Amino acid sequence: MMIIMAQESPQNAVQTKPKKVGNDCLLCGREFYPSKCNKHRLFHGHKSENKADYAVVLEEFVGKLQDTTLAVCGTCRTLLLRYDRVSKDAERIKRLIKDTWRKMREKRCAESTPSLEVKKRRREVMDTAANDEDKNTSSSSLQFTDSAAAKEKLKTALKPLQVKLRIFQEFQKTSLQTGEHIKFQAQYTEGRIKEEFVKLRRSLCNEEAARKKALREEEEQKSQILRRKIEKMSTEMSSLSATVAAVEEEMKAEDAFFLQNYDAILKRVSQCKAPDPEDISGVLINVPKHLSNLKFTVLQKMLKTVDYTPVAFDPNTAHCNLILSEDLTSVRYSDEEQTLPENPERFDMFACVLGSQGFDSGSRCWDVEVGDSTGWFIGVMTESAQRRNKIFSRSGIWLVGHFCGEYKAHEPPQSPALLPVKEKLQRVRVQLDWDSGKLSFSDPLTDTHIHSFTHTFTERLFPFFGVGCDISPLLILPENSSVKKDSL
Repeated sequence: MMIIMAQESPQNAVQTKPKKVGNDCLLCGREFYPSKCNKHRLFHGHKSENKADYAVVLEEFVGKLQDTTLAVCGTCRTLLLRYDRVSKDAERIKRLIKDTWRKMREKRCAESTPSLEVKKRRREVMDTAANDEDKNTSSSSLQFTDSAAAKEKLKTALKPLQVKLRIFQEFQKTSLQTGEHIKFQAQYTEGRIKEEFVKLRRSLCNEEAARKKALREEEEQKSQILRRKIEKMSTEMSSLSATVAAVEEEMKAEDAFFLQNYDAILKRVSQCKAPDPEDISGVLINVPKHLSNLKFTVLQKMLKTVDYTPVAFDPNTAHCNLILSEDLTSVRYSDEEQTLPENPERFDMFACVLGSQGFDSGSRCWDVEVGDSTGWFIGVMTESAQRRNKIFSRSGIWLVGHFCGEYKAHEPPQSPALLPVKEKLQRVRVQLDWDSGKLSFSDPLTDTHIHSFTHTFTERLFPFFGVGCDISPLLILPENSSVKKDSL
């Protein structure tokens, strides 16, 4: 039941100083002093986003106060909670407000606060991480109590990797240089191919022109013979034509006149004895002479103008102090080193070079002109023989040479043997019989034997050359090449 408080009349009012009375906030219970009724001020002052929660609190609160006797504003009929107008129900109302607010706050905390299980898991994870960190810190402290010692140990462990890195860097540098050298080789070789084919085309064009000229000359010759025969026949035909025409004219005369001249006409006909036409055989062009085996004939003629060398130097094996000729048949020594790739096939310590083709059967022969050179050696080398560093301390080489003012034969690792050469050598002939295991050296100018090696060869052998003097180069001499019909 609501009690409406009557307003006091001015006459009955006691002229005393108004007492300052406060209100309790419906949410937090804090006392405040509004200047108006609770219609205009029910809350102490909270954020606007909580007004929805306030509505829930008020709804629950009003439901619990249905039987509570409260004071109501006489003007706007609004519930008043002033302590001076609410006596014994004030504490009850306050408890209801606090209980309702506590329940709402617990509800909000349950929605936003992690459960105990989640908190427990989080605490376990944090404890585990802390324990691991402590263990690692403890282990590191035990192993490396001194940072300087740790750095030294890392430096020692890092040295093999640094060495490996330098090896890779050097290999990369060498690979890049090799790539540039490959481009240079391709360009140079292409240029040489073009030059040689220009020469070949020029030679072919010259041969073509010569053969066309020969054909035209034969045509003119045969045509001249035929013309002379035709002219001779034309003369004979003219004489016969005149005789025949005269006789035919006499035969048209009157009988008396014809009979009178008959004997003379008959004598004239009998005296006209023209020879038979000459045979015109042999005046046709000899086509087989120009077309038969044309390719073979042209190549055979061209080969007489070019040289064939049985051995060519391999530039990929040449030491950086050796300079090869464009046709790869001559090599000379130079004090100036060339920039070349350090490929495994190349000699790096001694000024040597190999032939481009190896032999593993049959017989081979090549002549080398040494000239006035005072430092050279010539021989053969196995394919697997060492080409780097000290090559003469290992087997797989057979050679003769002139060094230190003497002619010597050498089959490493044995010591060189002195050769009894009386005259200065200008040329050396190398004869290899792989099947019989014999390698011979001789002087082709005097047909004098120099030295021979015997060995059971089991792998490919390459011609081997060394130059240590810049006086004159080593030159592979050409030999007369014969073209077989079945090889074309």
